[in-house]
Amino acid sequence: MTTPSGNYAAAYPPDDDPLPARRPGPSEQSRGVALVLAIFGGWAGMHRFYVGRWKSGIAMAVTMGGLGMWWVYDLVLIGAGEFRDSNTRKLASWEPGATAMPLPSRDAELLSERVDALERELGEMAERLDFTERMLTKERDRRSLPPQS
Repeated sequence: MTTPSGNYAAAYPPDDDPLPARRPGPSEQSRGVALVLAIFGGWAGMHRFYVGRWKSGIAMAVTMGGLGMWWVYDLVLIGAGEFRDSNTRKLASWEPGATAMPLPSRDAELLSERVDALERELGEMAERLDFTERMLTKERDRRSLPPQS
């Protein structure tokens, strides 16, 4: 079976293929500690120093939390679980010293890759369909117009 962007084997590698670079796991730092530091010392960037982002922590302290806006933004990020440490790993665990969520299994990684490949192919097909519709509309409009003299 072939797909518009190639063949089936290229879109869906067999299970024995090595995985591409793994996504980083969760941070060892506590999301709860970061939230408490952000609430009481966020304007000074204490939560950023805690996770190892000392350069932005200094910038935050100098600007007093970006006049409060940066501080509130970080509070929302920490509460939503999207705040990252200096190694770009999410702070996921609320408890200090606990390892947060386990890494996804190989099957989950493969499934995620296949879904991504399907999304790309679907996007390509939508672009091709849009192009075809525009060309057909252009041809129909050209036929319906009277010849110009």
